[in-house]
Amino acid sequence: MAVAASRTKQKVNRLNRIAGQVRGVAQMVEDDRYCIDILTQLQAVKAAIAKAESEILKDHSACCVAEAIASGDAEEQRAKFSELVDLLERTRR
Repeated sequence: MAVAASRTKQKVNRLNRIAGQVRGVAQMVEDDRYCIDILTQLQAVKAAIAKAESEILKDHSACCVAEAIASGDAEEQRAKFSELVDLLERTRR
C-alpha cells in the first residue's frame, strides 16, 4: 500500500504544481504581460496536464484494467475496455 500512497502523493503534487502554473498565468494576464509569453506558459500548462493524464491512465491500466483481466469476469473486462474506448472517443471530439 505504501507504493500506492506514494504514487497518489506524486499525482497530487503534480496537480498542485499545475494549479500554481495556472494561477501564474492568470497573474500574467492581470499584469498585461506580453501575449506570446502568456501563450508559452499556457502551452507548458497543457503539457503538464497531458503528463498528469498519462500517468493516471497508466495507473488505471496497471491497476483497474489488470484486475478486471485477472478476475476472469468477462462483464467486468468489457466494462473496463468500454471505459477506455469512451475516454478515447471523448478526447477526439
